[in-house]
Amino acid sequence: MLKTLNQRIFLPVFVSPLEEKNQKGSKKRFARPKLDLLQPLRQWLDKFEIQNRKLAKLIAKVIPAQCPFERDLMLFGRKIGHIPPMCKLNPLYNELVFLRFRALCYLVDQCGEDIQSYC
Repeated sequence: MLKTLNQRIFLPVFVSPLEEKNQKGSKKRFARPKLDLLQPLRQWLDKFEIQNRKLAKLIAKVIPAQCPFERDLMLFGRKIGHIPPMCKLNPLYNELVFLRFRALCYLVDQCGEDIQSYC
């Protein structure tokens, strides 16, 4: 039970109906586990430790800081369209961005380098 502005809110009233619906009707739909073929690669990228200056520099150069595919389409100086960033469609996007971040952190913390040229 929460008390806000002198009004009492009973949380079980809001939570119970959702639990009952999920338990009765949709148990069969969510029973199948999804097959994720990229999960081993995701785990490997997340656990990959950077312990070499050359490797950290290579990772920072190869993985771009922002999506290279995003563009504004211009015709006679006017914007006629926009191509959205496609990188988020990459199933390993988050892992690669985090790997680049760890490489940059290694260069700053362990090697004492200036990373402005990589941004």
